[in-house]
Amino acid sequence: MTILENAALVLRCFGNNCTDLTVSEVSERLGLPKASASRLLKSMRETGMLEEIGGSRRHRPGRMMLNLSAAFRYSSGVIGRARAAVHELSQAFGHTGYVSIRDGRQVLAIADFEGTNALRVGASVGNKLPAERCATGRSLLARLAPAEVALLYPDGPVAERLASQLERIRRTGYSFSSQETTPGVDGLAVAVGDPVTSEAVSLCLVYPHNLVSEAERNTMIDAMLDSAGGIAEAVGDPLFRAAERRVPA
Repeated sequence: MTILENAALVLRCFGNNCTDLTVSEVSERLGLPKASASRLLKSMRETGMLEEIGGSRRHRPGRMMLNLSAAFRYSSGVIGRARAAVHELSQAFGHTGYVSIRDGRQVLAIADFEGTNALRVGASVGNKLPAERCATGRSLLARLAPAEVALLYPDGPVAERLASQLERIRRTGYSFSSQETTPGVDGLAVAVGDPVTSEAVSLCLVYPHNLVSEAERNTMIDAMLDSAGGIAEAVGDPLFRAAERRVPA
């Protein structure tokens, strides 16, 4: 591999469950000799990709990566619109909201907005989840054609169950998750995308399972579909649909 490819692999290691790395850890994760891992991290430090934490010999993402992250979030039309919409939804309903994107078979939050209710549900930016096991992931997978989904999930039982779930999401326009990733927490998600840039994002609200009635959930669904529909109209998303509301997906 080239040094650029190895640098990308190092950066992919960082997330909610990995905030810093040592030379030994990089060597083990990437299968590189320690000397090579040491040279790689040194080059990444010199270019601003990484920075050393004091004298601990542990490395974390550098300021260059923070600047790139900010540029990514604010340069994307659909991401910027989604951020504004989720912030408004979170304020309106008092529940934590977040914006997520898909990376293969995983999804990760790129922005979150803390709810105002006394009992809040947290959402961690950068935390990766299996796309098939959460509302945000399924809302984004539903934008793919069945043949594309089959390539991502060739394994029989999972693919069969997922196909049924995605078909309902395509019909209703939203995805529902009940206590799948976190006990006692439900989630609603709606995906929208920009056909020009091929970017797609999921707008999501998460809330305590026992504190939201069916009527309240239906009100949230309607509001989320209206917000996403406005984004879809603005960017010309041909895949967005908001039919048959209030059918758990």
